[in-house]
Amino acid sequence: MSLPSHRPLLRPGTLVIYALLGFFGLLTLMPFFWMICASLKTPADFFSSQFLPPGDGLFGVGWDRLSLAQYVRLFRELPVPRAMLNSIFLASVGSVFATLFCAAGGYALAKFKFPGRELITTLILGTVVLPAALLLSPKFETLFHLHLVDHYLGIFLPAAAPAFGLYLFRQSMVNSVPADIIESARIDGCGEVRIFFTIVLPLIRPMISAYLVIVFIALWNDFITPQIVLQSPELQPLPLVIFELKGLYGAEYSMIMAGTLVSIAPVMFLFLLLQREFISGLTSGAVKG
Repeated sequence: MSLPSHRPLLRPGTLVIYALLGFFGLLTLMPFFWMICASLKTPADFFSSQFLPPGDGLFGVGWDRLSLAQYVRLFRELPVPRAMLNSIFLASVGSVFATLFCAAGGYALAKFKFPGRELITTLILGTVVLPAALLLSPKFETLFHLHLVDHYLGIFLPAAAPAFGLYLFRQSMVNSVPADIIESARIDGCGEVRIFFTIVLPLIRPMISAYLVIVFIALWNDFITPQIVLQSPELQPLPLVIFELKGLYGAEYSMIMAGTLVSIAPVMFLFLLLQREFISGLTSGAVKG
């Protein structure tokens, strides 16, 4: 009996695809590797070499000229721990509230019939194209008259129900939440609040995870709004503290790179933790229009 011939594990076309993906993956990771190298170099070596400083060590690298002194100075000379806690508080609480309010608004627009629903949906969709910078002045004036300047509520309230989130959840409700389930729950005596929390939200869990990541990253990286609204130094988030590393007549770029790596580490960890849910949420409404 002849043995079955061994087929190649990967076809040439698949090998080409993997090679291209590997190349572009390395190309994407190159700036992060450069930032890591820059944060470990001394200010004198920052401009003398592209990545690692040359020397007599292994692979021709001066390993003795690399140190963690920039990170130590970052946490000693700047209020980085307090600013990181402020950023975690702003991003986590703001993302939870924004996701909850947008999901509730999207549920109302998708599953409730009331006069002017289509007009409201059109207006919400139209405001998505408005540049955020155009709304800074009226936003600040409104917060000033409401006495919310230099308060965290001045960050939370404008970000509670953005138009993009409302329309995103509205589309997710239309595509992922069958009307028959909601009607059956109403016939069985379920209230609207119970239907929303026990039936609707579990059905759109991938979209919730995806939107949580989107809003968390947006609030974590937001620089303009906290700079305008939060004026007390003890309330400022991490991006504003990192910005203080840039002096008037010069900048310590190694410290800036260290601060940048510290600021992106929590966001990168969150994305890696929820990447499956994030991709599933973005593609959940791609089947139906």
